[in-house]
Amino acid sequence: MGPLIELDGLEVRFGYRRILQGLSGSFSGQAIGLLGPNGAGKTTLIHTLLGLVAPSAGTARFGGFDIRRQSRQLKAATGYMPENDAYIASMTGVGFVRLMAELAGLPPEAAMERAHEALFYVGLGEARYRRLGTYSTGMKQMVKLAQAIAHGPRLLVLDEPTNGLDPPARERMIKLIRQIRASGQARLLISSHLLRDVEETCDQVLILKEGRIAAFCDLDEERRTHRRWVELEARGAVPAFFEELRRFALEVSWMPNGRGRLTLPDGLGTRPLYEAAARHNVQLVRVSYKRDSLEELFFRAMETPDGDS
Repeated sequence: MGPLIELDGLEVRFGYRRILQGLSGSFSGQAIGLLGPNGAGKTTLIHTLLGLVAPSAGTARFGGFDIRRQSRQLKAATGYMPENDAYIASMTGVGFVRLMAELAGLPPEAAMERAHEALFYVGLGEARYRRLGTYSTGMKQMVKLAQAIAHGPRLLVLDEPTNGLDPPARERMIKLIRQIRASGQARLLISSHLLRDVEETCDQVLILKEGRIAAFCDLDEERRTHRRWVELEARGAVPAFFEELRRFALEVSWMPNGRGRLTLPDGLGTRPLYEAAARHNVQLVRVSYKRDSLEELFFRAMETPDGDS
């Protein structure tokens, strides 16, 4: 399986403002999650990969297609679920999905057949003849997913797929995305402001900050290593105490105020930590025993002074 996203000095400017700042890298995976705070450049990167925004410099490949030279082939192979609603309220669900399938290149009869199949797949079979203007928020999200998959794309871009959904509808959406991923019929790029959504649907994560790549994480690898770490606050002979921790911890970092963090190897409990504290007459004010999570990785990336492109 080749890279899903390949970036080569990709830069996008709007006027004098640089939105994407020389992004480079190759990223593989069946499903890549795109994370970052508001204004990080997530939507701009998506629109650029889809060929909707022209790069100011550099280039990129998405699913093996060069975004500059193979724009037509790229669009035909891609399904796109936008963040914002984009539908014709007076059209029925099946009419709208059929129209979108035809615009993606399917002949009319095949487009109608696939529209029915897609709407039944997302749970809107009984509502497919209702007008879109009468759909609830959850139904509108599902019809956006249906139109994205109706033409059988091998690349699928989902921008905030659970936006506005209540818990049961969100669970249904996440289940559908995971089914699509498991089928292997399409590779996914999923942008979301909800870390939990990305953690439940993706195998790799690309984090943007101020138009630069702040971090790239292989979630499957993180799950396999399942690193354990301890945050603590100590009082007393702090330098000597933390130096001794380096004897058995994988990583140790600390500040003069006594706060620190260490990563423990598998099979090692916290007993050596307390024994070291006793030897150095150190008082442990706080000990927090945790495991790495996407939330921790995200906030670590946000604390980095400059994104690493």
